[in-house]
Amino acid sequence: MLELNKDNFEAEVLQTEGTVLVDFWGSKCEPCKALMPDVERLAEQYGDKIKICKLNTTDNRRLAISQKVLGLPTFIIYKNGERIKEISGAENCTPDAIEALIKENI
Repeated sequence: MLELNKDNFEAEVLQTEGTVLVDFWGSKCEPCKALMPDVERLAEQYGDKIKICKLNTTDNRRLAISQKVLGLPTFIIYKNGERIKEISGAENCTPDAIEALIKENI
């Protein structure tokens, strides 16, 4: 799973043809860390159909704010560089909800 940062976000997400799922997570966010194994499993399962990346908001605070990420965990789907759908908050970001988000956008 590709680790995003301020240096590669634009090239890997905003300038990419196709669909990208970005997992915005934080090192102090327990729900984020609990989801990580599920997100990595989904990346393996759907990696040939959708690019799945993660961005540590603790290390990339300004970038997260520029993407209007206000809470964690947040998962945003970008299609051809355009933000099209998101889910946010521990109660909404379940493994099943993340998989459904992937399935409806591939």
